[in-house]
Parts: sequence; structure tokens; C-alpha cells
Amino acid sequence: MPYQAEYIWIDGVKPTPLLRSKTKILDNSVKTPPIWGFDGSSTEQATGESSDCMLKPVFWCKDPLRGGRNILVMCEVYLASTGQPHPTNTRAACAAAAARYKANGMIYGIEQEYTFMRLNGRPYGFPEVDGEPGPQGPYYCGVGAGRVMGRDVIEIHTQACLDAGLMISGTNAEVMPGQWEFQVGPLDALAVSDQLYVARWLLHRIAEDFDIVVSFDAKPQKGDWNGAGAHTNFSTKAMRSSYEAIEAACNAIGGRVMEHVKNYGHDIESRLTGKHETAPWNQFSYGVSNRGASIRIPWQVAKDRKGYAEDRRPNANMDPYVVTRLILETVCSQEKAPAAKGKSPAKSKKKTRK
Repeated sequence: MPYQAEYIWIDGVKPTPLLRSKTKILDNSVKTPPIWGFDGSSTEQATGESSDCMLKPVFWCKDPLRGGRNILVMCEVYLASTGQPHPTNTRAACAAAAARYKANGMIYGIEQEYTFMRLNGRPYGFPEVDGEPGPQGPYYCGVGAGRVMGRDVIEIHTQACLDAGLMISGTNAEVMPGQWEFQVGPLDALAVSDQLYVARWLLHRIAEDFDIVVSFDAKPQKGDWNGAGAHTNFSTKAMRSSYEAIEAACNAIGGRVMEHVKNYGHDIESRLTGKHETAPWNQFSYGVSNRGASIRIPWQVAKDRKGYAEDRRPNANMDPYVVTRLILETVCSQEKAPAAKGKSPAKSKKKTRK
């Protein structure tokens, strides 16, 4: 019996790309989703006179909404004319970096914040027409009417991620009303990014049934309200055994501040103000248990003298392929790759005169 494969990809819209998808009906005999195509002139990825782009499947999982044998397929975009990665394809560069630094064993956990919005552009937790709710305080990890909004969508989304086999590791209501978070990981750079995009797609699709818009904007509501981030926890093999390696990683990132910030999501300046649990966007700091630092080292990590660190700067609208690649390249380029098991470093041989 034929089944449905929902092909998902990232378009070329600027400044923040959108997710697109379409359905391919596959014969029961097809075990692996094939390469497909789409009209790039309608997604800001091609011109009308040369509009064909290729969709190359890179990750697929169960479709928890359609059920049965149906699947969700995350794809990379390639140029049909040359077979090369499309300029909007940020996964290809991430894959190259992941292969280069595979021995360092970098893994990530990403905390994806987002905000529910009404169709009229008002945050879901705000009065429908005008005015604002009570100030921040009771909403974070809250329970009860008037404090939590949209939980029905959250419950469906969480179960959908679990049914799809995604590595979702938690959820919670956030500081601003109508704002939530889910976490994905720990996984390597490609896996965490692939799965985060599929989880984002599922969130959009489920919220669609409730006439709720999912916003990943960095500052969805101006004023004295928290922005929305995607705090990125990271850890190499060296960091998981040495506190010195954690500090070295932080210092390495501190040496490339603007390169990271400029690629951590659109409108980052409006969120990283030094207020609302953020560090200023143009300054760098790290500290133990400090949510006002650029990178936070959890207190348990400082106590254990090993573990991971949390880059608190990425926006909710960041591209995980870009963020994980930058952290991978910056941290691992100054780390020595671990020696292979069972092998010791080669010793130089001394020459003797006869």
C-alpha cells in the first residue's frame, strides 16, 4: 500500500528562512525516500528561467500526525544545474566540519524557546485587542489558568516528538506569558540540527490546527518582556573530563565574539541588551551559574570539574546548522584531537652515529 512522505526543507527567505514542505506518495516497495525537486522561484532560491532545485533526503522519521508507515523527511537543497549544495544550504558546511572534528566528540543540547501569537499579531498570552497582562514572575514553569497559555498545543507537540523518535528531552513554560521551550539533545551537530528542524516543523503544523502562529522572533514583544533564545549547550570529550578544557573552550569563543554573534540569528541586538537574563550583544563573558553571562557554566559542572557549557546568546530564530558549526570549529580547532584507543603518541627515534 502506498504511503506519504512529507519532504521538509529550508527556503531562501531573508533575514530568517522559513520551513517549507510538500508530500510525495511513495510505493510500498520504496524503502528509502528518493531525491525530489521543487520550484525554487517560489521560495527565493531560484529565478523563473532556471527554477528547478533538488531535495536530497538526509534524515527521516515516523510521521506522528498521519501515523501508519508515513514519514517526515528532512532535506538539503541542491542546485539542479550543477548538483552542488545550494547557497542557502547551511547543512553542507556543518557536515564538513562535523567530519573534520569527529574525534573530538562534540555533542549539543539546544533549548528552543518560542512564542505563541494570535493571527492578529498579539502574543497568545496577552489580551486579545490591547493592553498587557501582569508583569513577568508567575509565568515561568507556572501552572493554572491566567499563568499558562497554550498547554494543549504543548502536550500534543511533545507526544508527537516522542512518537516520531526525536530526542526531545524536556519542555517548560517560559518567562513571558505565551512563551514556551522544548529541548533537543544530547546529539552531535548534524543530528541535533536535523531533529530540531523537524521538531520546529511539527510545532508549526500542530499550532496550525489551533489558529496559533509560532514565532521564533528574538524579541516578539517590545518593552519589559523577555526575548526568545535557543541556548546551546555543548561538550567535547575533553570538556567531559576536564574543567580546564571548558575554560579553554570559553576563551576560544571569546576570541571570535562578533563572528558568532552575527550568525546567531536576526535582530540579536534587541534581545541581548544586558537585561532579561542576557549579556550585551557586543561584549563577552563567562561565569559559573551566571545567566547574565554570554556563556554560563552550570554550578554542578564547576563542582564536578568537568561537563559542559551553555552559550546563551543564540536567538530562537537561529540556524542550528550554523550555530553548531561555529561552536565546533572554534572550540575544536584549539583542542588536540583525542588519541585513538589502544594507541599511544608516536615517539621520535634518535639516530645513532656509527
